[in-house]
Amino acid sequence: MKPYRLNAKKSKHMQNVSDKQGGKMVLILAFVRVLFLTFLLVWYTDAGASNGYKVFNVKKYGAVSDGKTENSKAFLKAWSEACQWHGKAMVLIPRGVYILDSVLFLGECNGYMAFNLKGILKPKGSLQTSDQWITFRYIKGFFLGGGGTLDGEGYKHWNRHDCLKNHNCHPLAISLRLEFIQNGMVSHIRSINSQNAHISLFGCVNLNMSDLRLSAPGDSPNTDGIKIGSSEEIKISKTRIGTGDDCVAILSGSKNINISQVHCGPGHGISVGSMGGEGSVTESVVGVTVKDCTFIGTSDGTRIKTWASSTTGVASNFIYENIRMMNVGNPIIIDQDYCPYPPCDMKTPSRIQIKDITFNNIWGTSESNVAVTLNCSRTVPCKNILLKDISFFHGRGGSVRSLCSNARGTSYGRQRPPSCF
Repeated sequence: MKPYRLNAKKSKHMQNVSDKQGGKMVLILAFVRVLFLTFLLVWYTDAGASNGYKVFNVKKYGAVSDGKTENSKAFLKAWSEACQWHGKAMVLIPRGVYILDSVLFLGECNGYMAFNLKGILKPKGSLQTSDQWITFRYIKGFFLGGGGTLDGEGYKHWNRHDCLKNHNCHPLAISLRLEFIQNGMVSHIRSINSQNAHISLFGCVNLNMSDLRLSAPGDSPNTDGIKIGSSEEIKISKTRIGTGDDCVAILSGSKNINISQVHCGPGHGISVGSMGGEGSVTESVVGVTVKDCTFIGTSDGTRIKTWASSTTGVASNFIYENIRMMNVGNPIIIDQDYCPYPPCDMKTPSRIQIKDITFNNIWGTSESNVAVTLNCSRTVPCKNILLKDISFFHGRGGSVRSLCSNARGTSYGRQRPPSCF
Protein backbone atom coordinates (compact mmCIF):
# COMPACT_ATOMS: atom_id res chain seq x y z
CA MET A 1 0.00 0.00 0.00
CA LYS A 2 1.42 3.38 -1.04
CA PRO A 3 1.77 6.06 1.66
CA TYR A 4 -0.60 9.04 1.36
CA ARG A 5 1.09 12.26 0.26
CA LEU A 6 -0.52 15.70 0.54
CA ASN A 7 -0.25 17.86 -2.56
CA ALA A 8 2.30 20.65 -1.88
CA LYS A 9 0.09 23.42 -3.32
CA LYS A 10 -2.91 22.26 -1.34
CA SER A 11 -0.80 22.06 1.81
CA LYS A 12 0.44 25.63 1.34
CA HIS A 13 -3.12 26.89 0.72
CA MET A 14 -4.40 25.23 3.88
CA GLN A 15 -1.48 26.75 5.86
CA ASN A 16 -2.36 30.24 4.60
CA VAL A 17 -6.01 29.77 5.54
CA SER A 18 -4.97 28.56 8.97
CA ASP A 19 -2.63 31.56 9.45
CA LYS A 20 -5.38 34.03 8.47
CA GLN A 21 -7.86 32.39 10.80
CA GLY A 22 -5.27 32.40 13.59
CA GLY A 23 -4.55 36.09 13.00
CA LYS A 24 -8.25 36.94 13.14
CA MET A 25 -8.57 34.96 16.37
CA VAL A 26 -5.64 36.87 17.92
CA LEU A 27 -7.25 40.20 16.97
CA ILE A 28 -10.59 39.10 18.37
CA LEU A 29 -9.00 37.96 21.63
CA ALA A 30 -7.06 41.23 21.89
CA PHE A 31 -10.24 43.25 21.30
CA VAL A 32 -12.12 41.24 23.93
CA ARG A 33 -9.24 41.75 26.34
CA VAL A 34 -9.31 45.54 25.81
CA LEU A 35 -13.07 45.60 26.39
CA PHE A 36 -12.67 43.53 29.55
CA LEU A 37 -9.91 45.76 30.94
CA THR A 38 -11.96 48.87 30.11
CA PHE A 39 -14.92 47.34 31.93
CA LEU A 40 -12.72 46.60 34.95
CA LEU A 41 -11.39 50.18 34.97
CA VAL A 42 -14.88 51.67 34.84
CA TRP A 43 -16.03 49.20 37.46
CA TYR A 44 -13.15 50.18 39.76
CA THR A 45 -13.74 53.91 39.26
CA ASP A 46 -17.48 53.77 39.77
CA ALA A 47 -17.84 51.01 42.33
CA GLY A 48 -14.43 50.43 43.80
CA ALA A 49 -15.20 46.73 43.77
CA SER A 50 -11.64 45.66 42.96
CA ASN A 51 -10.47 47.01 46.31
CA GLY A 52 -13.64 46.37 48.19
CA TYR A 53 -14.57 50.06 48.29
CA LYS A 54 -17.87 51.66 47.52
CA VAL A 55 -16.91 54.84 45.64
CA PHE A 56 -18.70 58.16 46.06
CA ASN A 57 -17.57 60.45 43.26
CA VAL A 58 -18.05 64.12 44.19
CA LYS A 59 -18.94 64.95 40.59
CA LYS A 60 -22.03 62.79 40.90
CA TYR A 61 -23.10 65.08 43.74
CA GLY A 62 -22.75 68.25 41.69
CA ALA A 63 -19.07 69.15 42.10
CA VAL A 64 -17.64 71.19 39.23
CA SER A 65 -13.91 71.22 38.52
CA ASP A 66 -13.72 74.53 36.70
CA GLY A 67 -11.65 76.44 39.25
CA LYS A 68 -14.54 78.88 39.79
CA THR A 69 -17.51 77.05 41.32
CA GLU A 70 -17.64 76.64 45.12
CA ASN A 71 -18.10 72.92 45.84
CA SER A 72 -18.37 72.43 49.60
CA LYS A 73 -22.03 71.27 49.48
CA ALA A 74 -21.25 68.57 46.91
CA PHE A 75 -18.18 67.38 48.86
CA LEU A 76 -20.09 67.24 52.13
CA LYS A 77 -23.01 65.38 50.54
CA ALA A 78 -20.65 62.76 49.10
CA TRP A 79 -18.91 62.44 52.48
CA SER A 80 -22.20 62.11 54.36
CA GLU A 81 -23.43 59.22 52.20
CA ALA A 82 -20.02 57.54 52.27
CA CYS A 83 -19.87 57.85 56.04
CA GLN A 84 -23.21 56.08 56.35
CA TRP A 85 -22.09 53.18 54.15
CA HIS A 86 -21.63 49.93 56.08
CA GLY A 87 -18.27 48.90 54.75
CA LYS A 88 -15.22 50.47 53.11
CA ALA A 89 -16.15 53.77 51.49
CA MET A 90 -14.14 56.06 49.23
CA VAL A 91 -14.83 59.70 48.45
CA LEU A 92 -13.27 60.28 45.03
CA ILE A 93 -12.15 63.71 43.81
CA PRO A 94 -11.20 63.31 40.14
CA ARG A 95 -8.62 65.45 38.36
CA GLY A 96 -9.47 69.12 37.98
CA VAL A 97 -9.48 72.29 40.09
CA TYR A 98 -12.12 72.54 42.83
CA ILE A 99 -12.90 75.62 44.94
CA LEU A 100 -13.87 74.92 48.56
CA ASP A 101 -15.07 77.02 51.46
CA SER A 102 -14.24 75.84 55.00
CA VAL A 103 -15.37 72.21 55.25
CA LEU A 104 -15.64 69.80 58.18
CA PHE A 105 -15.74 66.09 57.30
CA LEU A 106 -17.20 64.66 60.48
CA GLY A 107 -17.35 61.11 61.82
CA GLU A 108 -17.93 58.77 63.36
CA CYS A 109 -18.60 56.64 60.29
CA ASN A 110 -19.92 53.12 59.80
CA GLY A 111 -16.77 51.78 58.15
CA TYR A 112 -13.26 52.53 56.95
CA MET A 113 -13.11 55.88 55.13
CA ALA A 114 -10.84 56.85 52.23
CA PHE A 115 -10.53 60.33 50.74
CA ASN A 116 -8.96 59.84 47.31
CA LEU A 117 -7.76 63.22 46.09
CA LYS A 118 -6.68 63.25 42.45
CA GLY A 119 -7.40 66.90 41.74
CA ILE A 120 -6.35 70.29 43.08
CA LEU A 121 -8.24 72.00 45.90
CA LYS A 122 -8.17 75.77 46.32
CA PRO A 123 -9.87 77.87 48.99
CA LYS A 124 -12.75 80.21 48.48
CA GLY A 125 -11.55 83.82 48.53
CA SER A 126 -12.93 84.55 51.99
CA LEU A 127 -13.34 81.44 54.14
CA GLN A 128 -16.39 81.15 56.38
CA THR A 129 -14.17 79.90 59.24
CA SER A 130 -10.99 81.93 59.03
CA ASP A 131 -8.56 79.63 60.89
CA GLN A 132 -9.44 76.34 59.20
CA TRP A 133 -9.98 75.18 55.67
CA ILE A 134 -10.23 71.39 55.41
CA THR A 135 -10.86 69.42 58.61
CA PHE A 136 -11.39 65.70 59.27
CA ARG A 137 -12.64 64.88 62.79
CA TYR A 138 -13.65 61.82 64.85
CA ILE A 139 -12.79 59.07 62.37
CA LYS A 140 -11.63 55.54 63.18
CA GLY A 141 -9.92 53.97 60.20
CA PHE A 142 -8.99 56.64 57.64
CA PHE A 143 -6.91 57.09 54.49
CA LEU A 144 -6.07 60.33 52.70
CA GLY A 145 -4.07 60.10 49.49
CA GLY A 146 -4.27 59.99 45.74
CA GLY A 147 -1.50 62.30 44.55
CA GLY A 148 -3.59 65.48 44.61
CA THR A 149 -2.75 68.97 45.84
CA LEU A 150 -3.95 71.42 48.46
CA ASP A 151 -3.16 74.93 47.23
CA GLY A 152 -3.81 77.39 50.06
CA GLU A 153 -2.91 80.42 47.92
CA GLY A 154 -1.28 81.92 50.99
CA TYR A 155 0.50 84.59 48.96
CA LYS A 156 -2.87 86.37 48.73
CA HIS A 157 -3.07 86.65 52.53
CA TRP A 158 0.42 86.69 54.11
CA ASN A 159 0.76 90.47 53.87
CA ARG A 160 -2.15 90.95 56.29
CA HIS A 161 -0.90 88.39 58.79
CA ASP A 162 0.13 90.52 61.77
CA CYS A 163 -0.82 88.23 64.67
CA LEU A 164 2.69 88.47 66.11
CA LYS A 165 2.13 92.16 66.73
CA ASN A 166 -1.66 92.38 66.86
CA HIS A 167 -3.21 90.01 69.43
CA ASN A 168 -6.71 90.85 68.17
CA CYS A 169 -6.00 89.63 64.65
CA HIS A 170 -7.86 86.79 62.95
CA PRO A 171 -5.47 83.88 62.30
CA LEU A 172 -5.19 82.56 58.79
CA ALA A 173 -6.44 79.12 57.82
CA ILE A 174 -4.50 75.90 58.39
CA SER A 175 -4.83 73.93 55.17
CA LEU A 176 -5.49 70.48 56.65
CA ARG A 177 -6.60 69.66 60.18
CA LEU A 178 -6.75 66.06 61.40
CA GLU A 179 -8.49 65.92 64.77
CA PHE A 180 -9.19 62.81 66.83
CA ILE A 181 -8.27 60.42 64.02
CA GLN A 182 -7.49 56.84 65.04
CA ASN A 183 -5.66 54.30 62.87
CA GLY A 184 -5.07 56.47 59.84
CA MET A 185 -2.73 57.01 56.93
CA VAL A 186 -1.88 60.11 54.90
CA SER A 187 0.23 59.46 51.82
CA HIS A 188 1.15 61.01 48.45
CA ILE A 189 -0.41 64.40 49.04
CA ARG A 190 1.09 67.77 48.15
CA SER A 191 0.40 71.03 49.98
CA ILE A 192 1.64 74.34 48.62
CA ASN A 193 1.46 77.94 49.83
CA SER A 194 -0.59 77.26 52.95
CA GLN A 195 -1.99 80.42 54.53
CA ASN A 196 -0.96 79.20 57.99
CA ALA A 197 0.40 75.71 58.79
CA HIS A 198 0.10 73.02 56.12
CA ILE A 199 -1.06 70.17 58.40
CA SER A 200 -2.16 70.14 62.04
CA LEU A 201 -2.71 67.00 64.13
CA PHE A 202 -4.62 67.09 67.40
CA GLY A 203 -5.83 64.18 69.49
CA CYS A 204 -4.70 61.61 66.91
CA VAL A 205 -3.59 58.04 67.68
CA ASN A 206 -1.67 55.69 65.38
CA LEU A 207 -1.32 57.83 62.28
CA ASN A 208 1.25 57.14 59.54
CA MET A 209 2.26 59.94 57.18
CA SER A 210 4.55 59.33 54.21
CA ASP A 211 5.53 60.62 50.78
CA LEU A 212 4.26 64.14 51.41
CA ARG A 213 5.48 67.31 49.72
CA LEU A 214 4.86 70.49 51.71
CA SER A 215 6.18 73.79 50.41
CA ALA A 216 5.95 77.54 50.95
CA PRO A 217 8.52 80.34 50.59
CA GLY A 218 11.17 80.57 53.31
CA ASP A 219 9.89 84.02 54.33
CA SER A 220 6.21 83.08 54.53
CA PRO A 221 4.84 83.63 58.08
CA ASN A 222 3.81 80.72 60.34
CA THR A 223 3.70 78.17 57.53
CA ASP A 224 4.74 75.18 59.67
CA GLY A 225 4.88 71.92 57.77
CA ILE A 226 3.31 69.53 60.31
CA LYS A 227 2.18 70.56 63.80
CA ILE A 228 1.54 67.75 66.27
CA GLY A 229 -0.31 68.31 69.53
CA SER A 230 -1.81 65.91 72.11
CA SER A 231 -1.22 62.96 69.78
CA GLU A 232 0.60 59.65 70.09
CA GLU A 233 2.07 56.92 67.91
CA ILE A 234 2.65 59.26 64.97
CA LYS A 235 5.05 58.30 62.16
CA ILE A 236 6.33 60.69 59.48
CA SER A 237 8.61 59.34 56.74
CA LYS A 238 9.85 59.89 53.18
CA THR A 239 8.68 63.49 53.17
CA ARG A 240 10.05 66.80 51.85
CA ILE A 241 9.19 69.98 53.72
CA GLY A 242 10.25 73.51 52.85
CA THR A 243 8.47 76.32 54.69
CA GLY A 244 8.74 79.64 56.49
CA ASP A 245 8.51 78.06 59.95
CA ASP A 246 9.15 74.68 61.60
CA CYS A 247 9.27 71.73 59.23
CA VAL A 248 7.78 69.69 62.08
CA ALA A 249 6.62 71.15 65.40
CA ILE A 250 5.93 68.72 68.24
CA LEU A 251 3.75 70.35 70.88
CA SER A 252 2.62 69.48 74.39
CA GLY A 253 0.72 66.25 75.02
CA SER A 254 2.54 64.35 72.27
CA LYS A 255 3.99 60.90 72.87
CA ASN A 256 5.94 58.41 70.75
CA ILE A 257 6.60 60.48 67.65
CA ASN A 258 8.82 58.86 65.00
CA ILE A 259 10.29 60.98 62.19
CA SER A 260 12.55 59.45 59.54
CA GLN A 261 13.81 60.21 56.04
CA VAL A 262 12.54 63.77 56.13
CA HIS A 263 14.21 66.47 54.03
CA CYS A 264 13.82 69.83 55.78
CA GLY A 265 14.64 73.19 54.22
CA PRO A 266 14.04 76.03 54.07
CA GLY A 267 12.44 76.40 57.48
CA HIS A 268 13.18 76.43 61.20
CA GLY A 269 14.10 72.77 61.57
CA ILE A 270 12.36 70.05 63.58
CA SER A 271 11.27 71.48 66.92
CA VAL A 272 9.88 70.28 70.20
CA GLY A 273 7.85 73.14 71.60
CA SER A 274 7.63 75.79 72.35
CA MET A 275 6.57 74.54 75.78
CA GLY A 276 5.55 76.44 78.89
CA GLY A 277 3.83 79.35 77.22
CA GLU A 278 1.42 81.77 78.82
CA GLY A 279 -1.70 80.16 80.29
CA SER A 280 -0.28 76.64 80.57
CA VAL A 281 -0.33 74.69 83.85
CA THR A 282 1.72 71.60 83.03
CA GLU A 283 3.07 70.25 79.75
CA SER A 284 4.86 67.15 78.49
CA VAL A 285 6.40 65.64 75.37
CA VAL A 286 7.72 62.09 75.80
CA GLY A 287 9.33 59.76 73.29
CA VAL A 288 10.57 61.48 70.11
CA THR A 289 12.83 59.85 67.51
CA VAL A 290 14.32 61.79 64.60
CA LYS A 291 16.63 59.76 62.37
CA ASP A 292 18.03 59.53 58.84
CA CYS A 293 16.99 63.11 58.09
CA THR A 294 18.56 65.96 56.11
CA PHE A 295 18.48 69.68 56.92
CA ILE A 296 19.57 72.18 54.28
CA GLY A 297 19.59 75.94 54.75
CA THR A 298 17.40 75.95 57.85
CA SER A 299 17.67 78.50 60.67
CA ASP A 300 17.77 75.65 63.21
CA GLY A 301 18.30 71.91 63.11
CA THR A 302 17.15 69.78 66.04
CA ARG A 303 15.60 72.21 68.49
CA ILE A 304 13.96 71.97 71.92
CA LYS A 305 12.47 75.25 73.10
CA THR A 306 10.72 76.29 76.31
CA TRP A 307 9.60 79.67 77.59
CA ALA A 308 10.96 81.17 80.78
CA SER A 309 7.80 80.75 82.88
CA SER A 310 6.38 79.02 85.94
CA THR A 311 4.72 76.26 83.89
CA THR A 312 5.92 72.82 84.98
CA GLY A 313 6.43 69.82 82.76
CA VAL A 314 8.82 67.39 81.15
CA ALA A 315 10.47 66.78 77.78
CA SER A 316 12.18 63.41 77.81
CA ASN A 317 13.33 60.30 75.94
CA PHE A 318 14.39 61.91 72.66
CA ILE A 319 16.76 60.32 70.14
CA TYR A 320 18.30 62.27 67.26
CA GLU A 321 20.56 60.15 65.08
CA ASN A 322 22.07 59.80 61.63
CA ILE A 323 21.35 63.38 60.62
CA ARG A 324 23.07 65.46 57.95
CA MET A 325 22.96 69.26 58.15
CA MET A 326 24.23 71.68 55.52
CA ASN A 327 24.39 75.44 56.13
CA VAL A 328 22.20 75.28 59.24
CA GLY A 329 22.09 78.29 61.57
CA ASN A 330 21.90 76.45 64.91
CA PRO A 331 22.42 72.73 64.25
CA ILE A 332 21.84 71.39 67.79
CA ILE A 333 20.01 73.66 70.18
CA ILE A 334 18.22 73.45 73.51
CA ASP A 335 16.84 76.87 74.40
CA GLN A 336 15.02 77.25 77.72
CA ASP A 337 14.95 81.03 77.42
CA TYR A 338 12.91 80.98 74.24
CA CYS A 339 11.95 84.51 73.28
CA PRO A 340 11.22 84.92 69.58
CA TYR A 341 9.98 88.49 69.87
CA PRO A 342 11.72 90.48 72.63
CA PRO A 343 11.31 91.83 75.16
CA CYS A 344 10.28 88.81 77.27
CA ASP A 345 9.99 88.40 81.02
CA MET A 346 13.04 86.34 82.00
CA LYS A 347 12.67 86.74 85.77
CA THR A 348 11.16 83.26 86.25
CA PRO A 349 13.35 80.47 84.83
CA SER A 350 11.74 77.68 82.85
CA ARG A 351 10.44 74.81 84.98
CA ILE A 352 10.22 72.31 82.12
CA GLN A 353 12.54 69.39 82.93
CA ILE A 354 14.54 68.28 79.88
CA LYS A 355 16.16 64.87 80.32
CA ASP A 356 17.29 61.66 78.61
CA ILE A 357 18.21 63.24 75.27
CA THR A 358 20.58 61.52 72.81
CA PHE A 359 22.35 63.19 69.88
CA ASN A 360 24.14 60.50 67.84
CA ASN A 361 26.04 60.70 64.55
CA ILE A 362 25.09 64.23 63.52
CA TRP A 363 27.35 66.08 61.09
CA GLY A 364 27.59 68.87 58.51
CA THR A 365 28.19 72.62 58.32
CA SER A 366 27.05 75.37 60.68
CA GLU A 367 26.27 78.91 59.62
CA SER A 368 27.02 80.21 63.13
CA ASN A 369 30.12 79.92 65.28
CA VAL A 370 28.11 77.98 67.86
CA ALA A 371 27.19 74.56 66.46
CA VAL A 372 25.97 73.06 69.75
CA THR A 373 23.87 75.13 72.19
CA LEU A 374 22.60 73.63 75.44
CA ASN A 375 20.98 76.57 77.23
CA CYS A 376 19.14 74.89 80.08
CA SER A 377 17.12 76.12 83.05
CA ARG A 378 18.93 77.10 86.22
CA THR A 379 15.94 75.86 88.22
CA VAL A 380 15.68 72.40 86.61
CA PRO A 381 18.95 71.79 84.72
CA CYS A 382 18.97 69.43 81.75
CA LYS A 383 20.16 65.97 82.75
CA ASN A 384 21.36 62.80 81.06
CA ILE A 385 22.26 64.51 77.78
CA LEU A 386 24.35 62.23 75.55
CA LEU A 387 26.50 63.53 72.69
CA LYS A 388 28.04 60.83 70.48
CA ASP A 389 29.95 61.35 67.23
CA ILE A 390 29.17 65.01 66.55
CA SER A 391 31.07 66.65 63.69
CA PHE A 392 30.54 70.19 62.38
CA PHE A 393 32.58 72.64 60.36
CA HIS A 394 31.80 76.29 59.82
CA GLY A 395 30.12 76.78 56.47
CA ARG A 396 32.30 79.80 55.61
CA GLY A 397 35.49 78.59 57.23
CA GLY A 398 36.75 79.14 60.74
CA SER A 399 36.08 77.20 63.89
CA VAL A 400 32.88 76.24 65.69
CA ARG A 401 32.26 75.88 69.41
CA SER A 402 29.77 74.60 71.99
CA LEU A 403 27.89 76.88 74.37
CA CYS A 404 26.36 75.25 77.45
CA SER A 405 24.75 76.31 80.70
CA ASN A 406 23.03 74.21 83.37
CA ALA A 407 23.43 71.05 81.29
CA ARG A 408 24.56 67.69 82.65
CA GLY A 409 25.54 64.71 80.55
CA THR A 410 28.27 62.73 78.84
CA SER A 411 29.98 62.59 75.46
CA TYR A 412 32.11 60.12 73.55
CA GLY A 413 33.32 59.43 70.03
CA ARG A 414 34.44 62.32 67.83
CA GLN A 415 33.40 65.73 69.12
CA ARG A 416 33.70 68.74 66.81
CA PRO A 417 33.18 71.26 68.35
CA PRO A 418 34.66 70.08 71.66
CA SER A 419 31.91 68.94 74.00
CA CYS A 420 30.89 70.76 77.16
CA PHE A 421 30.97 67.44 79.05
